[in-house]
Amino acid sequence: MKLKQALAAIFAVAGMSGAYAQSANTFYVTTGWFRLMPQDSSDPLKIDSVGGTTVNQAFPGTGASVGSADTLGFSLGYFITDSLATEAELGIPPKFDISGGGSLNQFGKVGSARQWSPALLLKYYFNKPDAKFRPYLGLGATYVWFSDAKITNAAFEQSVLGGPTSVSTNRSWAPVFNVGFNYNFTKHWFAGFSLSYIPVNVTATYTSTTELGTTRKAESKIHLNPLVTYLKVGYMF
Repeated sequence: MKLKQALAAIFAVAGMSGAYAQSANTFYVTTGWFRLMPQDSSDPLKIDSVGGTTVNQAFPGTGASVGSADTLGFSLGYFITDSLATEAELGIPPKFDISGGGSLNQFGKVGSARQWSPALLLKYYFNKPDAKFRPYLGLGATYVWFSDAKITNAAFEQSVLGGPTSVSTNRSWAPVFNVGFNYNFTKHWFAGFSLSYIPVNVTATYTSTTELGTTRKAESKIHLNPLVTYLKVGYMF
């Protein structure tokens, strides 16, 4: 009799530990690793003006490419209903290397910049709130901008841009398309993986000073369109 009671108690505890809490009015936080992989292409480098005179001259066959980057990420989410959640995602701004493309490929790496892209997502979860495996689809928006943009290749700076150069970039909103899943280990702890696609462009403006002291402005437009993976571990409150 005592053995039966002990076994019943063990199964009761197991049943309690198997209850999961991805349900309405639940908050959660995650941390993990973002990998940003630009699916990039670019328009030709274009000279906008020289000495204040408009030029608008493009150089066919030129271009630029952006490498992949990794960074530590965080998110904070809230289940509005058992199936619908809203989530804010952000990460430590990753540093991207920028290389010459097309006929500028000979210069290799020409510069670098850090990307900021906090995102707000609305996610729809499948399966019941007490299921261990919960896939989801998400849709949201991000605001993208860059900091610490600079030219690091002296040969490129002198022969292509004409002299010492400062770099500025535009800011833009972009949609975020998201798919992923969570796997619940206990009532509070879970792990997950997601994949996002962000169709976004960035225009870099180069302001150079030539040897004659003339100001020269040029620009290049890069279609970043990154795929972003997020491998995470989370805690539910």
